[in-house]
Amino acid sequence: MDANSVIKEPFAPSLIELLAIRLSPQAGKSLVMSKGFMLRLRARNALRSARTGFYSFRYLVNLVLVAALCCVATAALATPNIQHWKSASGAKVLFVENHDIPMLDVSVGIPAGSSFDTSDKSGVANLTHHLLDLGAEGLSEDDISRGMADIGAQFGGGFDQDRASLSLRTLSSAAQRDKALGIMARVLQRPLFPEAILAREKARVIAALKEAETKPESIADKAFQKAIYGAHPYALPVSGEIASVEKITAQDLSAFYGAHYRAAGAVVAIMGDITRAEAEAIAQQLTGELPLSDAPCTLPDVAMQISASEQRIDHPASQSHILIGAPGMARNDPDYFSLYVGNHILGGGGFVSRLMHEVREKRGLAYSVYSYFMPLKQPGAFQIGLQTKKAQADEALQLVRNTLAEFIAKGPTEKELLAAKQNIIGGFPLRIDSNRKILDYLGVIGFHNLPLTYLDDFTRKVDQVSVAQVRDTFKRRINPQAMATVIVGAPEATVK
Repeated sequence: MDANSVIKEPFAPSLIELLAIRLSPQAGKSLVMSKGFMLRLRARNALRSARTGFYSFRYLVNLVLVAALCCVATAALATPNIQHWKSASGAKVLFVENHDIPMLDVSVGIPAGSSFDTSDKSGVANLTHHLLDLGAEGLSEDDISRGMADIGAQFGGGFDQDRASLSLRTLSSAAQRDKALGIMARVLQRPLFPEAILAREKARVIAALKEAETKPESIADKAFQKAIYGAHPYALPVSGEIASVEKITAQDLSAFYGAHYRAAGAVVAIMGDITRAEAEAIAQQLTGELPLSDAPCTLPDVAMQISASEQRIDHPASQSHILIGAPGMARNDPDYFSLYVGNHILGGGGFVSRLMHEVREKRGLAYSVYSYFMPLKQPGAFQIGLQTKKAQADEALQLVRNTLAEFIAKGPTEKELLAAKQNIIGGFPLRIDSNRKILDYLGVIGFHNLPLTYLDDFTRKVDQVSVAQVRDTFKRRINPQAMATVIVGAPEATVK
């Protein structure tokens, strides 16, 4: 699941934070919103607690005094000022200048995910991305990893159906920054795809795929994606199939790279301690030598209406793994906020969700049950999932179906909606409280062509969602009579 697509829930305040809020609500609010301050205080108290076995009274007094001082100011949520432009190479660039700490975060996202594979060569996109930092022109695998480690830089990336990305975190001082960016630019623009490295990594992927074939959750996910997407490329396994991976050659990787790693499709996100002029130079450095190619490949439309289906797959696991769902929504869907808030009530809000209340708390049929939307460029999945004892799988499945049907028919209550809004809005500051989190949002905003005011508008749009909107949207978008169901580890008598 992509962290940028499914917004994380806020963590609960600590006992000390709750005390500060009780003594001074406004100060407590300000204090909790200052995560860096709280982390420092928690670290100091953790050290005292480890040494003495109890919380320091002096620490508590200091905290309350600071809370009192915070009363003089109103807590304000400052969203970042996003600058944007197109680089000379044609890449889209989003930049937030922040000199609070001497760090630089950079990512480059490319529309080169697993949905651009073909069925006979699924796994090419994943291996192309995976081998980028395992050998580039003038740099061996060890040179790349050692070069980043020597300057304390963090080099990574992400990969899903839509997107392949590389990310970098480094000190912003010229010496460290220039070396790290030099390596990143070489890796992104001049990969080698060495034969020996490819053979090694193919063996690793194949071993992982063989292991996944024994795990009920992996079996369920693969069958579920196929059931809801059919022949659409979103149904292709992100890591490929064993038979297809075995056939992949270095020439396949080079061809895929040349066709999809294009500057015109790239989104460069930059966050940190540099100027606009420096950011412009960095964006061009990272994308100026990417391959030139024709117009980007486009995906076929996802079929939103599917036929009802149910697969019961035998497995020796002690529990049944159940998935239910259908195509849901794209990341830039006009119904995004009403679906997101509604799903928080249905099954995305943890222990306060409707599904958790009905399935776990009232009847004890599962330890956990959830629902979520996975928005992608094309509509990603709406999915409900749970695990339960085989003997009660059918009972749990029917209860989930009934709960979903009732939610769609009647919508949430005003009380449920208010609680969901408070939770989502109250936790929003924690989603943009670090450079890394803001960088992730920049990548999402750029890749999915969201408004640059997305972060400014988020809480307002959540607050505007009404019970009628949630009910109307779920009725239009989710048909409980036309969903795919997969049960792995189904009761033996019911396996077909």
